[in-house]
Amino acid sequence: MHKYLTAIRKKASTNLKRIVLRDGKDERILKAREEIIKENIAIPILLGKDHDSETSDWIPKFANEYKKLRSHKNISLKEATKIVKDPNYFGTMMVHMGYADGMVTGATQPTAIAIRPALEILKTKEEFHKVSGIFFMVMEERLLLFADAAITIEPTPEELANIAIDSTETAKKFGLTPKVALLSFSTFSSVNHPKVDKIKETLAIIRKKRPDITIDGELQVDAALVPSVTKIKCPKSQIQGDANVLIFPNLEAANIAYKLVERLAKAQAIGPILQGLAKPINDLSRGCNYHDIVNMVAFTACDCTE
Repeated sequence: MHKYLTAIRKKASTNLKRIVLRDGKDERILKAREEIIKENIAIPILLGKDHDSETSDWIPKFANEYKKLRSHKNISLKEATKIVKDPNYFGTMMVHMGYADGMVTGATQPTAIAIRPALEILKTKEEFHKVSGIFFMVMEERLLLFADAAITIEPTPEELANIAIDSTETAKKFGLTPKVALLSFSTFSSVNHPKVDKIKETLAIIRKKRPDITIDGELQVDAALVPSVTKIKCPKSQIQGDANVLIFPNLEAANIAYKLVERLAKAQAIGPILQGLAKPINDLSRGCNYHDIVNMVAFTACDCTE
């Protein structure tokens, strides 16, 4: 196992957190639970095994709270009761009401469905702040963070700036010194195009908001990651081929990139870890294996301690 993942698991074991696993009957989840308990990474709570979201005594309490949270939608108590019986909503309410510290979902559902309850129920850390998703791409010789690879399809410059700032803080939270690259098909105006202008505007926003961040753009990915290329294309850049946080211009590019790196470079893709929520609820790829689940639980548990 990569030493970084070993360190994350060890950190999680120092302060055990209660982590809900939504797909409690899935064989991968059951196998992951065994390893989580064996390595003392967290206290796993399996929905459908440890807790039945259809019959739990907590349902009336959850329904009343959900009705209150969604009062602007004029939801009836009957509707709220039906909604909170859904495992995704039930697990999210467990976290919201303090019966669990975090949740891992998505092993059997698309991201949009898996995380919808979190976006409805849990507040963001700041008002009007958007949630984004980041992947930790763990390779033998390198660790890279990719964002946003989960939520915002076509972010505005302001949204992309916030994604970059949140990703910087996530990197710090998990023990990294962030060096951020705003990726493009252009390096320092090698191409003139509105999509390049978007990245330039994003950089200007970040430098105004957070001049402390080591960041540059627009950068092609080779200029961001290969020192010899940086020397040719942008020798005066703050990033000298040593970027470890890659911010993609849109979800399409980020999703394609992370899956290519995962499958062809044999990287372990941990994520998407959701950034911006008040409490940690994280998503899994439906193609995950049980090792991925264990690692995501460890990351979620560490996120609870911050």
